[in-house]
Amino acid sequence: MKHLSYILAVAGVVIVVALIGTFGVGNVTAAVSRIGWPEFGIILGWQFLLFVVLGLAWYAITPSGGAAHAGVTIWARMVRDASSNCLPFSQIGGFVFGTRAATLLGVSWVTATATTIVDVTAEFLAQIAFTGIGLGILLSRAPGSALAVPVEVGLGLAVVGCFAFMWLQNGATPLFAKLGTLIASGRVADAHDRVAVLQAELGLIYGHAPRLALGFVIHLIGWLMAGTAGWIAYRALGVPVDFDDVLAIEALLSALAAAAFLVPVNAGVQEAGYAGLGAIFGVPPELSIGVSLVRRARDIVVGVPILLLWQYLEVRRLRTARG
Repeated sequence: MKHLSYILAVAGVVIVVALIGTFGVGNVTAAVSRIGWPEFGIILGWQFLLFVVLGLAWYAITPSGGAAHAGVTIWARMVRDASSNCLPFSQIGGFVFGTRAATLLGVSWVTATATTIVDVTAEFLAQIAFTGIGLGILLSRAPGSALAVPVEVGLGLAVVGCFAFMWLQNGATPLFAKLGTLIASGRVADAHDRVAVLQAELGLIYGHAPRLALGFVIHLIGWLMAGTAGWIAYRALGVPVDFDDVLAIEALLSALAAAAFLVPVNAGVQEAGYAGLGAIFGVPPELSIGVSLVRRARDIVVGVPILLLWQYLEVRRLRTARG
């Protein structure tokens, strides 16, 4: 898997270079240079606001007493996203690091792990709804688009897969527990007991339907805010594009990124997606690639300090344990 991640990352970088070369380095550079520091500051501020919303969605599904306060899940969500956006790992690596960040602040491993699993599931369900919104906009703007059928099929498969995964998590079959024990048995001595405790925690979380519904709603708000972030970036570059068009671009791009979840930092996938989807709605490819590069810059400026602070906390914990 590690070698595959490296290969996909290199392939993604090659795609980015090829896209920029195809549409002109000067054109892409001119597009990015349109943005000023005030506009970039708004983009950064909106991202931190999004972190708060996503952290609250995670906190909403956490059992009472499972976390000290909402600040824990907000911070853990920041680490999760910073890891996924800045480190050469797939999105799965971000989930692991976010869970680790939560345990570092006092959340038990079982609560951190179980709530991460359920939070990711709730977010994926909300993403399906968000993609449905994007598909509706696409069909209204370009009814004959060749992209419509693949998206419809993908949505159907995603719904079936997501609910099947929830069924497994909720203990409807011992397969989930057996699989978890098999994976962990070579690494953890008490794997069977740990998986049993995790399964019980998942059952507890899924037993609170109102919390799950609230987590889903907050995540849907988060996806709409992510779409708004795209609109802010397009407007910052001076692109006169309608809000609903950008919402469709971001929704369909999120679906594309989810399908390519093994590609580290969505290298190449994000740029190609912006260029192709933007063209459907009349946005020149070089401008859409410019938006993608602005998004990359935002992720680095926001993510690197978060990762450095997280590592500082890790080192401090190790020193305290040794002392």
